[in-house]
Amino acid sequence: MLENIRIVLINTFHPGNIGSAARAMKNMGLSQLYLVDPQQFPATDATAMAAGAKDVLANAVITQTLAEAIQDCSLVIGTSARQRTHSWPMLSARECGEKVIAEVPQQQVALVFGRETMGLHNEELQQCNYHAYIPANPEYPVLNLATAVQTISYEIYQAYLAAQQYPDDNPTINEPTHPSSQQMEYFYQHLEQVLADTGFIIKQHPGQTMLKLRRLFNRARPERQELSILRGILSSIEKPQAKEPAEKSLPEETQPKDS
Repeated sequence: MLENIRIVLINTFHPGNIGSAARAMKNMGLSQLYLVDPQQFPATDATAMAAGAKDVLANAVITQTLAEAIQDCSLVIGTSARQRTHSWPMLSARECGEKVIAEVPQQQVALVFGRETMGLHNEELQQCNYHAYIPANPEYPVLNLATAVQTISYEIYQAYLAAQQYPDDNPTINEPTHPSSQQMEYFYQHLEQVLADTGFIIKQHPGQTMLKLRRLFNRARPERQELSILRGILSSIEKPQAKEPAEKSLPEETQPKDS
């Protein structure tokens, strides 16, 4: 079950934090580490700080973008201490652990951690289903990156132990399956194109329509079959749009005549 959980670190500045995060992961039974555009890796500092978790570092997957790192994940949770103007559905660290363990038997799950200095960018959080936070002293709620990974990993492992002890409280049979992050991204691209084609949004000046629609569908979390229905609806809207220019271009004598 825990092998379906990946920790994703974005643009990490200090390689020692990568090693410390790997050690924190292994403490809690996690092994899947993804590094998005790390500034220094591999690095001796990372290896030194990993201690007995060098295998986690050795198997780390490096990607250039967050989208690549989470493309096959159906649940993506971004971690940040900052509140955002456009808020995402929120989970505490404990709720995050419980949510992950409830869904991980069915699908891949990603926990995303941002940069040491500024955390996640808004466009990165928009690729997540939830925004997780670690309750801390409001006067100084900012945690070191490895400490944040340790705390979230601990809550996941505690939820995992509880699920093993009381399996009937965590049913997974007949649980709905959700589309991957990449499938949702294809849907958003399709939706934006249809809204532009119908004139609902202006592509050069789209405003915040797509941002708010992303928030809506992230909250709703459509199942795979439901997403297929939504894609079908979009395709049905596209068909009349595609036919109209063709009909207008027909020679006059071939246009349908009234009976």
